[in-house]
Amino acid sequence: MSNSVPPLLVGLLDDAAMFPPGSASLTDALATHRLHRAAWYSQLVGPLMIPAEDVGSLWSRLRESIGGGESERLSVGLLGPLPVVAGALAAAGGALDVRVIESPIAKRGEDPMPGVRSFLKVAGTLNAYAEVPLTWGLLGALDALAEARAAGQNIGPKFRTGGLAAELFPTPVELAAVICACRDRDLPFKLTAGLHHALRHTDPETGFLHHGFLNVLAGAIAAADGAEAADVAEVLASTDAVPLVETVRLRLDDKRPLWVGYGTCSVGEPLSDMRRLGLLPGRVG
Repeated sequence: MSNSVPPLLVGLLDDAAMFPPGSASLTDALATHRLHRAAWYSQLVGPLMIPAEDVGSLWSRLRESIGGGESERLSVGLLGPLPVVAGALAAAGGALDVRVIESPIAKRGEDPMPGVRSFLKVAGTLNAYAEVPLTWGLLGALDALAEARAAGQNIGPKFRTGGLAAELFPTPVELAAVICACRDRDLPFKLTAGLHHALRHTDPETGFLHHGFLNVLAGAIAAADGAEAADVAEVLASTDAVPLVETVRLRLDDKRPLWVGYGTCSVGEPLSDMRRLGLLPGRVG
């Protein structure tokens, strides 16, 4: 394999260094993101994800870093509550290349539809992902997002796959169901939290079962090929690397189906796993 990123993996990782559990400072996150952008694996990494309330600080920091002249144009994603994201978009103006906005639209158990309607208004023509809770009202929200996408908006759902409580980790059956629901509605989806490593595993400190990004990638491939939700769930639940790696290796030259990608606070962890499993070149530089 040449020293480059294959099409299947391009843009898989958004740089979410500023978000927990990494919680890097703006200065450190910006410096590290610049290193990612200059590295051989740069195509693996998407935009720097910024808490929407920090947009003003980011713009000031960029201007300071180049001596107060015209600010460096940086590709970012804005993430936060919808009113904060809307304010950040107005504050950024043309100083930042906003590649994506992401916002939760409801708390668990709330009707997501009011949030969907507000999100669609703010999103406009932007690339945008609404974080939808995996609870009551999910399918109605997906229908509304699919309708907006069919009408021309560059919109999709985002789902949480981890966090500080066990209920924030969907089971393989639950995650497979929403992956197939997105397939059936022609909706690309994103994920957030918990996807630190390639394979499904139990965190020794918390006891939480984490999904593996390799499982999700293989599951998305299976779903796109027409697999039933039960079969996708088996892929998501697997801890055997061999069939997962083989499934992914055979599709490395294809564009990634269904799954847009996910934010990670440590690009190094998934990068290391990909290299160890032979999906990326073994040497850096």
